[in-house]
Amino acid sequence: MNGEIRTHDVVALLADTPTEHFETRRPLLLRRGQVGTVVMTYDGSAFEVEFAGRDGRAYAILPIEAEKLMVLRDAPELATA
Repeated sequence: MNGEIRTHDVVALLADTPTEHFETRRPLLLRRGQVGTVVMTYDGSAFEVEFAGRDGRAYAILPIEAEKLMVLRDAPELATA
């Protein structure tokens, strides 16, 4: 899976992830399925992911291992025969 994830990909968490609000440092629990955007890669094994509200304001930015992420697709890929 880690070869598939790139900067600016939209991803979802595969497990609940405790963290804190990146400005206020208040504890947060990001739930399985929470959607974020990859903003940086760390050698393909981990990714900096930003989570934002509907207003576009980020509330969490944290490194997450590739195994804990799933890339969300918005268009089909052509099948190879």
